[in-house]
Amino acid sequence: MSDSQSETECATLSLQDIPVMKILFENDMPQGGELDRLVKFDLLDEIIDKCALSAVFQPIIDMKTGLVMGYEGLIRGPSDSPLHAPIALLRTAESCGRLFELERLCRKVTLESFVRQKLNGQLFLNISPECLMEPLFKDGETLRLVKELGINPDRIIIELTEAHPTYDYCLLRDAVNHYREMGFRVAIDDLGEGFSNLRLWSELRPDFVKIDMHFIQGINQDAVKHQFVRSIQQIAEKTETSVIAEGIETMAELAVIKNLNIALGQGYLIGRPNANPVIVATPEISRALTKSSGLRGPLNNSATAKKILKKVSPVTPTTRNQDVFQIFTENPDLYSLPVVDNMIPVGLLKRHHVIENFAKPFVHELFGKKFCATMMDPSPMVIDQNMGLHDLSNLIVSSGRHHLLDGFVITDQGKYVGMGSAHDLMREITEIQINIARYANPLTQLPGNVPINEHIDMLLASEVPFCACYCDLDNFKPFNDVYGYRRGDDMIQFCGEVLSDMCDFERDFIGHIGGDDFIILFQSQDWQKRCSDALVNFDAMRIRFFSDEHRRDKGFTTQDRRGEREFVPLTSLSIGAVPVLPGMYHTHHEIAEAAAVAKKHAKKTSGSSLFVERRRAS
Repeated sequence: MSDSQSETECATLSLQDIPVMKILFENDMPQGGELDRLVKFDLLDEIIDKCALSAVFQPIIDMKTGLVMGYEGLIRGPSDSPLHAPIALLRTAESCGRLFELERLCRKVTLESFVRQKLNGQLFLNISPECLMEPLFKDGETLRLVKELGINPDRIIIELTEAHPTYDYCLLRDAVNHYREMGFRVAIDDLGEGFSNLRLWSELRPDFVKIDMHFIQGINQDAVKHQFVRSIQQIAEKTETSVIAEGIETMAELAVIKNLNIALGQGYLIGRPNANPVIVATPEISRALTKSSGLRGPLNNSATAKKILKKVSPVTPTTRNQDVFQIFTENPDLYSLPVVDNMIPVGLLKRHHVIENFAKPFVHELFGKKFCATMMDPSPMVIDQNMGLHDLSNLIVSSGRHHLLDGFVITDQGKYVGMGSAHDLMREITEIQINIARYANPLTQLPGNVPINEHIDMLLASEVPFCACYCDLDNFKPFNDVYGYRRGDDMIQFCGEVLSDMCDFERDFIGHIGGDDFIILFQSQDWQKRCSDALVNFDAMRIRFFSDEHRRDKGFTTQDRRGEREFVPLTSLSIGAVPVLPGMYHTHHEIAEAAAVAKKHAKKTSGSSLFVERRRAS
């Protein structure tokens, strides 16, 4: 690094900024073999000497709340260099014995960029096991740098990236424990892809494991991948490890990951690696993740943070401390005061903290005219107004007792809209639980017959077009007889999840009539595609409920009602759809009868099928 270059800031350089690079490529020297290797070595020397690295960050979101919980820091070489990609950088550094030196520089650049951009949440810092066990690394250099930059070590997750087999597990375990003692946490990258990361999981007991993107992409259409991820999640629950699903690229993959209760998600759908990464999930993703996984329909559509939102006029980071003290003095019921910058929440001023400070001698004189940013909590709880109240309750309980007193900031697409309190949250949840107990199906927690009929009557009275879809499992009783009622309950719950995932809960309503019968009241115009997608997903994921023998035979043999043996195909799903136009029907009884007839027609077709009743509509 040159003397004129800041020691704490590394420049993002291009090929033309590095003389050796420019000469090599302008001379059009032949590539390949030993010469190509030497050229890359020279390029690496220049990159390290000039600190010609830049950091990009990819967001990682909480799959329950839709909030960005942190970022993975990734490194890039000069944009027009053959060493731009991190894998080329690391391989070249390893070949010439400079891997530790390069990783040391990568950590520095990533940490400085993370602080410079004032990114919130956790930072996942990629480190190879080889470097983690280096004596120089263990001397505490990373901790010193973290403290110099003003970062709490518990915000840093050391993400172990494995390129080679790791055999000295005792040494690695000691190294990991050493960093844990300093306050860092640990993650294992690419579970399912590396040489020995299952052994690493067992030996190191990491705080996080990342599932390789191979098992995530297409998981909605691959029963084997679905079972693999499901098994990993079950192990994680036993070991108190948080799972991160990498490589999420479609909404269908996102929905499956959410239903498997995976804690965290990462991928191009959420946000690509960028020098200026997204700080909030898109509205579409937020809606998909924050819709309640329990009771559906009107009763639960209102059960979001918006229901308990209270308007509180915010202040800015440059508001004077004495003005903040005056606001709290004039408003004795105000427990917290949000601090926003261009309507983006940046902090929270707590009543008890401000009052206690101003009660001390000379605080008025010394700090009264200073900006309130000096007194605010820079990491308040910030949640989207569409988050379900049950998910919000779980988040508060897991995040710390102080949130019960301080309250939380509520946003709409990242912009401040109001405040919420634990008191209002508990009151609203109590009312919801009473309604759930009265109306929900106990197996799926979906609305039962009373709210179903009420919703149909509401749609009829509103004179809006909709489609009533009666959904029923085929060959369910034989399945129940062969596999038992507990497995039968699992099948019913699975069916409810598949159907729920096809609904847009701002428009659609799903109810559980009873047994293996469900009804969906679609206002989404693409209801037919949603039904078709549900059938495809059901067929793709039902395989896990059957034995290998029954999968191979595509069915099983059981006794019919007369006691005779018969072959029964694998359980499938039939949907009878009745499009409803204003004036066509008058009561929920009429629609229920028409939907039941449509369902019978659908069941006449073997396998999963959709039948649309169009005779009356014409």
